[in-house]
Amino acid sequence: MLPKQPDEALSPKERRKSDRKKLIVDVRFDGGDATGIANTRDIGIGGLYITTNANLSTGDQIAMEMMIAGEQASVGGVVAYVDPGQGVGVRFRDLTPENEKLLKKELEME
Repeated sequence: MLPKQPDEALSPKERRKSDRKKLIVDVRFDGGDATGIANTRDIGIGGLYITTNANLSTGDQIAMEMMIAGEQASVGGVVAYVDPGQGVGVRFRDLTPENEKLLKKELEME
């Protein structure tokens, strides 16, 4: 049996550190060489997936603005993987306690 490869070789689901919930939220983002508005496809306490054809690359830092549990939230992240022409998976970075609480409320974890 071959040893597992680093995170880059794992499927997006295998790379996740937490479960995600199907949730569609508008996200304004700015990162890499792209700025725009996208929709989430799913979201979890560790990150989200946004549908976009923006030119983003794995490792790009991204700043996002979105409504979570009825409140405006500013969240930073890093692009974890790219589905060219489809979207990107983003891992949250430096999630504030306030935003974590909003996410848990939205995800019905509290």
